[in-house]
Amino acid sequence: MRENQQIRKEDIKAVFDSPYVKVADIQYAPGKHYYDATRRNMEELIAVKSDEEFRTMLPDAVSCIVILDTPGEEPKLLLSYEYRYPVGRYLLSVPAGLLDKEDEDGQDPVYSAAVREIKEETGLEVTEGDRVFAVNPLVFSTPGMTDESNALVCAVLRNADLSALSQEGAVGSEQFDGFALLTREDAIRVLRDGRDERGNFYPLYTWAALSYFVSDAWKI
Repeated sequence: MRENQQIRKEDIKAVFDSPYVKVADIQYAPGKHYYDATRRNMEELIAVKSDEEFRTMLPDAVSCIVILDTPGEEPKLLLSYEYRYPVGRYLLSVPAGLLDKEDEDGQDPVYSAAVREIKEETGLEVTEGDRVFAVNPLVFSTPGMTDESNALVCAVLRNADLSALSQEGAVGSEQFDGFALLTREDAIRVLRDGRDERGNFYPLYTWAALSYFVSDAWKI
């Protein structure tokens, strides 16, 4: 197995800096440059972490697979239509959001972030008898372009009060246009079509949620 190519902190320079996104120039060899779009400060970039730091780091955000498993009813996957500025459309999406500083200081940062984002974006609360667990502790979005990462979290809600469904908890730039409650058959159709029920393409995290839901792995 080839050893990791060591990136040194002094080989990284910021070429764009804003409160929301940064671009780092990673010089990986003399005269050779690679660019990383990141939310992290230059000293916190993943490229310069040790193997131990890499394997124990927290994700930047959580993406939630919310399954409504009401007794006596067919299970449903809860998704929403969220406006995605880079593509200028409402896309079929999972509840998701960044880890806050308060999350990072707690005992289970990923869990607390997931519960908060589900409440904000759907109006539903995680209650006793529900299951919230990590499907994957950290996956990278597109590591050829960014070091951003998400934890994939599944929330199985047993007795969700659907009268509480609301998107009024949206914060900042978030905009929503309704929910989609998909049965297993619905989810398989959306997977096969590669488009949502409005005829549009959707994010990879939505594909992951659809795939996990229809796999029935959440029942184990």
